[in-house]
Amino acid sequence: MTSSIIRKILSLTLVPTLLVMPQVSQAANEVVNIYSARKEALILPLLKRFKAETGIDFKLVTGKADALLKRLELEGNLSPADVFITTDAGRLHRAKQAGVLQSITSEVLNAKIPENLRDKDNQWFGMSERVRPIIYAKDRVNPSELSTYEALSEDQWKGRICIRSSSNIYNQSLIVSMMEANGTELTETWAKGLVTNFARPPAGGDTDQLKAAAAGLCDIAVANTYYLGRLMNSNNKKDRDIAGQLAVFWPNQGKGERGAHVNVSGAGVTKYSKNTGAAQRLLEFMVNDESQQWYAEVNNEYPVVAGVAISNTLQSFGPFKADTLNLTVLGEKNADAVKLMDRAGWR
Repeated sequence: MTSSIIRKILSLTLVPTLLVMPQVSQAANEVVNIYSARKEALILPLLKRFKAETGIDFKLVTGKADALLKRLELEGNLSPADVFITTDAGRLHRAKQAGVLQSITSEVLNAKIPENLRDKDNQWFGMSERVRPIIYAKDRVNPSELSTYEALSEDQWKGRICIRSSSNIYNQSLIVSMMEANGTELTETWAKGLVTNFARPPAGGDTDQLKAAAAGLCDIAVANTYYLGRLMNSNNKKDRDIAGQLAVFWPNQGKGERGAHVNVSGAGVTKYSKNTGAAQRLLEFMVNDESQQWYAEVNNEYPVVAGVAISNTLQSFGPFKADTLNLTVLGEKNADAVKLMDRAGWR
């Protein structure tokens, strides 16, 4: 057999192997790239378990929500990101408006996540639920004095309320929910009354409002419950002592009332994802019962999936009725809420 024939046989034998090898290599090195506005400690253990159970590796970039969104916009079709994780339906809607997300069809996500907690066009999905009730100082407020968000504009609360500034998207989303319930005119009147009841000009984050209430600078605060949960579970005794002075009141719980305002942290598959299959698998993994329970336990947020057990911390806040408003509207009407808050003098 001549050397030329041997070379020809070898080349024919090697062709199928060369064709197959890239596919094997690609499957073995599947990676999902994640941009997350959630802190690393709140997402990394979940991602490690995802890798262990699926074999899909990950790369995680964390940062501020608005900065990550701007990065996605600037990177365009060159972005390595497959999944974008951020907080508040308002921010998720901004990502949708910016054109950095894509619609996905997932029977798992649609079945597990209530319709009002996901985008109507399936571009983002709530992964955990956050609630923004009234939190009061137990030594100065009798819960029988409290009733609804609307009642916070009444004279009895003059100089007694702490809340973040109007630039905070959590408050902007709360305003949208009230506009949807009561109309723009009544909500603006309410907001003006609320502003006159501020104990001090808005300053700091939700934790600062809780600390101010415990210190006697105000009697009630409007804040997300997970901030109180963090203080309760802190390694710092001073934080735990602060939490011990405060309690949760669920507003708008009466018959026919809409319930407490809820929002989400959520995620979507990026428009230019190079690995949409793995990205979708990650989102589906994040709503399985074990992931939902872990996330609620670690971050003191409520599961979006019905029937998942909640932590002792969340149980201590008691049961409540949640507003079922479709959260898509929080983003769609965000600009209207900001204008209303400006007119009301909420700075």
